[in-house]
Amino acid sequence: MRIGVVTFPGSLDDRDALRAVRIAGGIPVPLWHGDAELHNVDAVVLPGGFSYGDYLRCGAIARFAPVMSEISRLAGPPDATAPGLPVLGICNGFQVLCESHLLPGALVRNDHRHFICRDQKLRIERTNTTWTNGYAAGDEIVIPLKNQEGGYVADTATLDRLEGEGQVVARYLDVNPNGSYRDIAGVSNASGTVVGLMPHPEHAVELGYGPGTDGLCFFTSALQGVLSA
Repeated sequence: MRIGVVTFPGSLDDRDALRAVRIAGGIPVPLWHGDAELHNVDAVVLPGGFSYGDYLRCGAIARFAPVMSEISRLAGPPDATAPGLPVLGICNGFQVLCESHLLPGALVRNDHRHFICRDQKLRIERTNTTWTNGYAAGDEIVIPLKNQEGGYVADTATLDRLEGEGQVVARYLDVNPNGSYRDIAGVSNASGTVVGLMPHPEHAVELGYGPGTDGLCFFTSALQGVLSA
C-alpha cells in the first residue's frame, strides 16, 4: 500500500511520517506541494510543521497548494458518507484540513499563549475510521504533542453534531494542554476517511524514540483500512 506524505515549505515532520509509514509496513511516497500529481497513492498524510511559515493563519496558504486541489477533490466534502481518499492531517496538517474545509472547526492559539511540547495522554473515541480501526474504543494512549496554535474550536451546533454523530476521534486526558473545546484532540469527516489530530503519532512508532509505540496503530490501521475497503 502506497501512502503519500506531502512536503510544504516549512514542513518539519514529513520525514518522520515517511518513516512511520515504512515501519508500519507501507510504501512511503514523498509528495511535493507544488505538484498536483498524487502518484497513485492509496492514502495521504499531511505532516506537522509550519507550512508557508504559518503566514496569515496556520494552514491558510497551504490550502491553495496544487497538491491540495487534488487531495480535496478525491477526499470529498466533510459530510459525505461515501468514503473518499483517506487523509490524515497531523498538527499543521490538521490546520490545513480545517482551512481546506475537509474538516469542520478551526485551530487557534493556545489559551495560555505559549508553545507547548509534552507527552500527552489521549483517549481514542472513534475506531471506525481508516486511521483508528486498530484501536479499541476507550483505549488510552500517550503520544507527543507540540504546538502553539492547537486549540480546537467550533460553534456549539458543530460541536454537538460532532459529538452526536461520533466524529470526535480522540480526546485529551488528565490535562487540556491548549484550551481545545470539550478536550477534543482529533476529529474526522462523516465517513471516517479524513482525520485531523493535533498530537503526533509519527513520533511514537518505535521503542527508544519517543514515549513508546502507541502512535504506530494510526499507520497500521490505514494499511488495514484501505486493504479491507
